[in-house]
Amino acid sequence: MEHLVQLAIHGDREALEQLLGDIRPKIYNYALKMLWHPADAEDATQEILIRLITHLGSFRGESQFSTWWWRIATNQLLTTRKRRAEQHTISFEEFGLDLDHDLADQETSLEKLEDRLLVEEVKVGCMQGMLLCLNRQERATYIVGEIMELTDREGAAIFEITPATFRKRLSRVRERLHNFTSAKCGLVNLENPCRCGRRIDAAIQHGRVDPDHLLFARNGETQELRKSIEELEQLCRTVALYQSHSDYPAPETLVEVVKKLLDSEGTLLN
Repeated sequence: MEHLVQLAIHGDREALEQLLGDIRPKIYNYALKMLWHPADAEDATQEILIRLITHLGSFRGESQFSTWWWRIATNQLLTTRKRRAEQHTISFEEFGLDLDHDLADQETSLEKLEDRLLVEEVKVGCMQGMLLCLNRQERATYIVGEIMELTDREGAAIFEITPATFRKRLSRVRERLHNFTSAKCGLVNLENPCRCGRRIDAAIQHGRVDPDHLLFARNGETQELRKSIEELEQLCRTVALYQSHSDYPAPETLVEVVKKLLDSEGTLLN
């Protein structure tokens, strides 16, 4: 990758396209976990890509290129305007009360593809909702250190703090999420009544899930779920919920955005 970076800095368009193609899906998935809604994640990814392209000339190789772009992406996501899912943030306590209500008597069967997709939609939506109970700094710390599994040194470099401080921050956030899922989530703790399949009717009724326009679930004919619900029930760590589904491919529109940026005179490098 470092070779591609040097070529891109010196104006090699093909190298820059390849470089951005490699990191674009990671940026999109980072933005998606931070902002909840795919359309907002797409917008934020575009903003980050613009910053990367226009600031690539400032990269001096004093850190790894991955650390550099992670830092730019993080700073952008921490300072970007409030998006739709953040307009009415709630606490873990409020979210927990919501999960205690409107549970169906029985779980939805997983025999039909559409039912499996609805369960996945509710699961991912709920997981994203848990992250929104954290402030942006906490959310970014958890995503970088736990879900994306970057090291404490990488996390420290991204947030420009010491590794010890990063570990302490991550530990606090990890404990809060673990305590919540252990108390509320039926996939983490089998004694909890809340199951994704029991929340479908309520999610549809309250407008949180639109069966005709799913935001997160992918068609099982083209992409299989990474782990089944049965496998998830055997996992104990909260992070397993977030790692239980594959990363989402960055929308093709982002590819076109990059090409247009590279075609625009003067936007490539400062």
